[in-house]
Amino acid sequence: MAENKIYEKVENCVKAIREVTDFVPRVAITLGSGLGNYANQIDVKCEIPYSKIPGFPVSTVPGHDGKFIFGYVGEVPVVCMKGRVHYYEGYDITDVVLPTRVMKMLGAKILFLTNASGGINYNFEAGDLMLMTDHISIFAPNPLIGANIDELGTRFPDMSEVYDKDLRQIIIDTAIENKIPLKMGVYAQLTGPSFESPAEIKALRTMGVDAVGMSTVVEAIAANHMGMKICAVSCISNLAAGMGDPLSHEDVQKAADKTGPLFEKLVTECVKKF
Repeated sequence: MAENKIYEKVENCVKAIREVTDFVPRVAITLGSGLGNYANQIDVKCEIPYSKIPGFPVSTVPGHDGKFIFGYVGEVPVVCMKGRVHYYEGYDITDVVLPTRVMKMLGAKILFLTNASGGINYNFEAGDLMLMTDHISIFAPNPLIGANIDELGTRFPDMSEVYDKDLRQIIIDTAIENKIPLKMGVYAQLTGPSFESPAEIKALRTMGVDAVGMSTVVEAIAANHMGMKICAVSCISNLAAGMGDPLSHEDVQKAADKTGPLFEKLVTECVKKF
């Protein structure tokens, strides 16, 4: 049965990792564009390339290395996903959330998601950091479609507080302590890989969206299904279509890299408190 194959795949990935390391993380971190150098903040104990894990999807996007990093941020044991996979790369949606499920089964209780996004809110500028307070998920396939995998979670998970209130408060307090400007808002995931049209951006703004990207929401849904505590911060790497210059991935990468040091500091200081 399909659902057993999905669960079996997760179990096989966990088994392959456990043959290399018995490290048990408390916090899982998914690194988006702009946090490519984050491994420098980690006291690394073990690295496992995705290519060494049978059946594991490998990222094909520039700026996304493909490996798990196990180690410590301060005294907190973490598993860091350096390079994520996206639905637009052609993977099945269950493969896109496979790494999230694997990290939970390795022991992670908290998932810290990061990404680069296009700002829709007129008060945002390229280089801003936005704490995700909620999301709109209707534009990407729900990773829970199909027979429920009871071993992972309930059939109809509640979504009223996907982004944990206590974790959000820690991020807000940490940003204030470290004088890191932090916006707040709602994020929407579209499939990509094309950037959105000006009309789509206008429609999203009307719906109450502050930033848009091509990842994160499906991972949050899968993690919420498994009972993880979730938080997410987005780097506004550009203003969305119709609000400025034409968009390119290089520009997104450049802006995200520029904000990288502030982003790294925020993630590090927050994780130490989790």
